[in-house]
Amino acid sequence: MTVRVGIYDSPVFREHDAGAGHPERPERLDAIRLGLLDADLEGRLESTAPRDATHAELGRVHTAAHVAAVAATAGRTVRFDPDTQAGPRSHAAALLAAGAACDAVDRVLEGALDRAFCVVRPPGHHAEADRAMGFCLFNSVAVAAAHALDRGLSRVLIIDFDVHHGNGTQAIFAADRRVLYVSSHAWPFYPGTGALQEAGEGDARGFTVNLPMPMGCGDGEYAHLYREVVVPIGRAFDPELVLVSAGFDAYVGDPLAGMRVTAPGYAELAGACLEAATGAARGRAVFVLEGGYDLNGLSAGGAAVAGQLLGDPRPKVTAACAPSFAALVASQRRFLATWWPIG
Repeated sequence: MTVRVGIYDSPVFREHDAGAGHPERPERLDAIRLGLLDADLEGRLESTAPRDATHAELGRVHTAAHVAAVAATAGRTVRFDPDTQAGPRSHAAALLAAGAACDAVDRVLEGALDRAFCVVRPPGHHAEADRAMGFCLFNSVAVAAAHALDRGLSRVLIIDFDVHHGNGTQAIFAADRRVLYVSSHAWPFYPGTGALQEAGEGDARGFTVNLPMPMGCGDGEYAHLYREVVVPIGRAFDPELVLVSAGFDAYVGDPLAGMRVTAPGYAELAGACLEAATGAARGRAVFVLEGGYDLNGLSAGGAAVAGQLLGDPRPKVTAACAPSFAALVASQRRFLATWWPIG
């Protein structure tokens, strides 16, 4: 059976100016597209034009003051913090990035697409309800999740495999049982959030799942973690849609981190995310680009993810890890068994 996978991209995304010499640069998107072309995947993807997010869509997760602050950067350069800048066209790019994720949700839920890969910038998972940070202006995946809920879904799973913790996504949905947020990330590392004990708020405790990892983990460690924790919890939640914050900065050699994931490892991660979508979601998934700053890693990792979205065979990855990492995962399982059947 042919799997219809949409790819979202636009020249506008390359007009976002994060600042001279910034690692979050337009060439990142070109690298992904080149990787897809080299892997003979480009022609199997359905090119889909993104649209702008509406004020109503942004307002479901961001304050009016924050939406206005980002909009006010149009036509000029504004620095929100030492890492995060908006250039004259950054607001337009951020609107389109969030809108691409929402449009992908629409098309997937309506059956026009089975899955989607949003190759967008700026990234989004660090943006909080009222704050731009960590290269991020609007939280595209959070906007898309809220859009899916507004369309009537009651269970949305967000999996975040960026090497940095998605503090913004966590904070936005910390008290919402309808959204299960699962993040694997380096620890301790920027932005300083994402401890195992950060498990959600009120009656939504347990619906935030943080899986901190030591630096230096590669394909085997990630495979072990996702097979032992992420897939079982995802299946137990039985989402109606899976959204993925797809960061490629865990790739070996990335200049901002020290993980050792390779292309087969990224295929493993994507495949695990899709395994979590095999129940009520019926395979429906939307992947949205977050980080990743090594161009070769973006090319290889992006192609690996796209291949899984298209239903290609998954490369064999052995879930081999040191006893100390296996013990870490076992302790995470014991903690999470309070809410999920994985003890």
